[in-house]
Amino acid sequence: MLAKHYRLKEREVKKVLRKGKPFFSYTLVLQRFPNRLSRGRFAIVIGAKSVPNNVTRNYYRRIFYTQMQRYSDKISSDIVCVIPKKVRLEKTFDSEQKFIRDLRYIFTTKL
Repeated sequence: MLAKHYRLKEREVKKVLRKGKPFFSYTLVLQRFPNRLSRGRFAIVIGAKSVPNNVTRNYYRRIFYTQMQRYSDKISSDIVCVIPKKVRLEKTFDSEQKFIRDLRYIFTTKL
């Protein structure tokens, strides 16, 4: 899990979503906004229609923050990951691997 000082607060998430530059993948959208800190901060927005219950939502939040530990030193921007309504996340191995693959794709090629 990612430390608290690497996560964005709700007010900061709204600012990034309003002013940030988007990057698109097959199953997720990343918004990026530069900050004045020496470290990157991250957040994820998963809508209620994308997951069957809150347990699955928290499961994917933990996966996201665990994956972001790798990139927290390399990135010095605020990043918000948004899961669109049309994407259905379930607690299966295939769905989890696809989510991780898309995260790695965006962070290795786009950022």
